[in-house]
Amino acid sequence: MSSELNYSDVQGLVRFGYGKLKGARYALARIKNVDAARSWLLSASITSAVAMEPPPSTAMQVAFTAEGLKALDVSESVINSFSHEFVAGMTEPNRSRRLGDVENNAPSEWRWGGPGNVPHLLVMFFAKSELLDGFAQDSTGSVWNGAFDVKWLYTSDLDGIEPFGFADGISQPQIDWQQRRVSIVRLPIFKFQSLFGFQRDYGNIAALGEFLLGYRNEYGKYTDRPLVDADAASARLLPAEDAPEKRDVGRNGTYLVMRQLHQHVRGFWQSLSEHAGGDAADVEKLAAAMVGRTKEGDPLVPIQQKPIPGIVPDPDEIRQNQFTYDGDPAGIRCPFGAHVRRVNPRNTDFPGRPTGLLAKIITMLGFGPKGFRDDLMSSVRFHRILRRGREFGSYLPTAKALAPAARDDPEHGLHFICLNANILRQFEFLQNAWIANTKFFGLTGESDPLLGNREPIPGCPVTSDFNIPKEGLRHRVSGLQQFVTVQGGAYFFLPSLRALRYFAGAKNS
Repeated sequence: MSSELNYSDVQGLVRFGYGKLKGARYALARIKNVDAARSWLLSASITSAVAMEPPPSTAMQVAFTAEGLKALDVSESVINSFSHEFVAGMTEPNRSRRLGDVENNAPSEWRWGGPGNVPHLLVMFFAKSELLDGFAQDSTGSVWNGAFDVKWLYTSDLDGIEPFGFADGISQPQIDWQQRRVSIVRLPIFKFQSLFGFQRDYGNIAALGEFLLGYRNEYGKYTDRPLVDADAASARLLPAEDAPEKRDVGRNGTYLVMRQLHQHVRGFWQSLSEHAGGDAADVEKLAAAMVGRTKEGDPLVPIQQKPIPGIVPDPDEIRQNQFTYDGDPAGIRCPFGAHVRRVNPRNTDFPGRPTGLLAKIITMLGFGPKGFRDDLMSSVRFHRILRRGREFGSYLPTAKALAPAARDDPEHGLHFICLNANILRQFEFLQNAWIANTKFFGLTGESDPLLGNREPIPGCPVTSDFNIPKEGLRHRVSGLQQFVTVQGGAYFFLPSLRALRYFAGAKNS
């Protein structure tokens, strides 16, 4: 039985994102004095997910790496009960290879997060632009200075435009906060999910357990997380829904993935201009094909008349998000390898969307699909993420990006942040199977045109191509440069407010 969500125990970043607070600053902190760190954490004013009217003008959020929990002397048994990905960290060698973090992207080249340089805490400050400096100063002070060594990351307000010049943050899943999605059971005879729990049509609503631990996910299951015996130290933690005799350390928390991405804006536009022969209109078309949207954020395929669950009935939302790729099976309008088609193919559990029990069983067994690409993709509903990143650097218009760089040319990029309850099945799947994969959707010789690593990985093909299908033909763009370089990253856990006090050593409330 699912229990009602207590928003006062959830950090507000999960529910709100704080996009309307244009000022943001991140502190990557390492603990140098445990007692001072505990004192600051216990007194910190963390903003919850409770809706307020008017909304707050400032907000602070806190997340921990596994190394940070160790530095706070959280028990080893608790830490090891978190996901393997979180405990091992982003820079584990095999993981680096799967994520494409090799050569120029290798952790040894990172500015933070690499070996010996993993932060313990991520403290996020959000505020109205004119309030940010004062808010960050008031929230830190002498206790903070005695507790942490800090590296600051600064952001820019580009008014919803990412550094390459495209509208950003357009498509986000809608969380089922009320937990109304039908629970999924299993058919023992097939050991598959119940046919009644499959999703025939694409929808934008995601189970609460995809983004908060302690609740049912899209499989109808609870993601593994630390459960502890009830005692004085854990008394303030909530009981686990699936094990009521235990206290749930993970409940109302989530994993936070952060990566500092340097976007080579001049290289992007100059490369595309060279491939397009310098024709401005063709440059824009090629860029839109690679992204999968126009600069304004409009999809390259027509919107559909039928509403999509989870897409709010707002004209801008409908214009930008009420679509699937069902009407573009050959990738003529939006290439298969386009960035937005890779990260959200808008597909369903059943290729061809069969109706009837027998048709579904046939499709489940692999005999239903008729087209070459009909059964090459996992259903996207098991791989959604909540994006919460911010840009850094100034906006560089396309015309200026085509000019040679000055000696002191500033950097541009994105502090990528996403939230997910299962790092392996959500962020890492997207990064490895869909973004970096040269075989995505039956393609060859290309990875994500924006985020793909062009450096050859031993044993893997070169990924510097981009194919644009046309009627009866295809146009291949070859020799693409690497347009994004990773400069830092780490896996964090964004705890509930109860778990934060537990980590900080608070006793019974």
